[in-house]
Amino acid sequence: MSRSDEQAGLGARRLAWMAVTETLKRRVPLDDVMEELARAERLPPRDEALARAIAIVTFRRLGTLGHALRSRLNKPPKDERLMHLLAIGAAQILFLDVPDHAAVDSAVALAQEDPKLHHAGGFINAVLRRVAREREQILGESDPFLDTPTWLEERWIAQYGEEQATRIAEAHRSMASVDLTVKSDSEAWAERLGGVLLPTGSIRLKERTAIRELPGFEEGAWWVQDAAAALPARLLDPKPGERIADLCAAPGGKTAQLASAGAAVLAVDRSARRLQRLEENLARLKLAVETRAIDAEKLEAEPFDAILLDAPCSATGTIRRHPDVAWTKSEEDIRKLSALQGRLLDKAADLLRPGGRLVYCTCSLEAEEGERQAEGFLARHPEFQRLPVTPGEIGGWSEGITPEGDLRTLPFHLALPEHDRSGLDGFFVARFVHKPS
Repeated sequence: MSRSDEQAGLGARRLAWMAVTETLKRRVPLDDVMEELARAERLPPRDEALARAIAIVTFRRLGTLGHALRSRLNKPPKDERLMHLLAIGAAQILFLDVPDHAAVDSAVALAQEDPKLHHAGGFINAVLRRVAREREQILGESDPFLDTPTWLEERWIAQYGEEQATRIAEAHRSMASVDLTVKSDSEAWAERLGGVLLPTGSIRLKERTAIRELPGFEEGAWWVQDAAAALPARLLDPKPGERIADLCAAPGGKTAQLASAGAAVLAVDRSARRLQRLEENLARLKLAVETRAIDAEKLEAEPFDAILLDAPCSATGTIRRHPDVAWTKSEEDIRKLSALQGRLLDKAADLLRPGGRLVYCTCSLEAEEGERQAEGFLARHPEFQRLPVTPGEIGGWSEGITPEGDLRTLPFHLALPEHDRSGLDGFFVARFVHKPS
């Protein structure tokens, strides 16, 4: 390895270390932190990708890494940054295709360039080399709840029972698949892309590859969207010419579904920056919608034929894809967000015409952001009734339909023979109709 290559590798690991530390300190999404830090560090794309891979796997297996390190230390260091540096080093050794010496040497080098940690090089070297020697023992500790914070483990066992909660935790230890939604001709595109056509209509790629290099990207034939995230818009059943509001619309996958069905869509999001990205995505897809940067609670408009409310939530259903969520969210977040969801549902009810349809969804596994929210809405709004989901609307797949007729997808659903292509995001979807006057 040349000196420049060695320095580039160190830059990637420095970025990963900084990203893990800042994400946990500020309790904000890893994606936001990575974007912010990457702008400052200005690394080549290859090294930025390595940094992202290290940070993601560190969060995905943070419990395992912490347990492995603490059990091999007589006295864990008080400096959290040192523990984070050990964690990203151990993550490379245990879970990434990185030579052990590269993971160890880079961690030592990063400590030596840090004024507060320059003395810890020998300590880091010894700990990480022990992790490498005892790799098989560490990986044999297979309790999936090791990588789930206790508060989430307790909630999921209470809501789903121990067996399903264990399967959820196990699913979160695997990398999420890459799914696509196409404008039309799903079978032909699945064949052309070498993907699997799921019963729900999404295409699942068999191999992870550069998305921009795939056929159909430039012409806007499809967009990346988890199979579960594609279901709410399908269940809204948009029709050509209908006026539809997509509340909390960014990043725009569901907006694209509504627009591609021929609806006249108003995409609302409180973040102008996120709306700009939505507009850029829709421009590639050659789809036109009206956008409005405003808090959905303050939206004033003529009644809509249908409304899709993808409400802000704890996002615990996306932990396979965003493992930092498990370590940055809290029960207090769920309490605050569930109150906001209730207010947004009430606002959506006011914006819908008699006879109109409302789909409420969240990418959360928590009942307060799903089942309880739906029941509370119906109790507050007798002018609405539930419009149950049927298997025929989602390709005959019935596993996720609840006894009440709502949809509850779990990370281990849609199991495929190839384990790394199984699963989908955890979503809750409820559909209501405003009773005609």
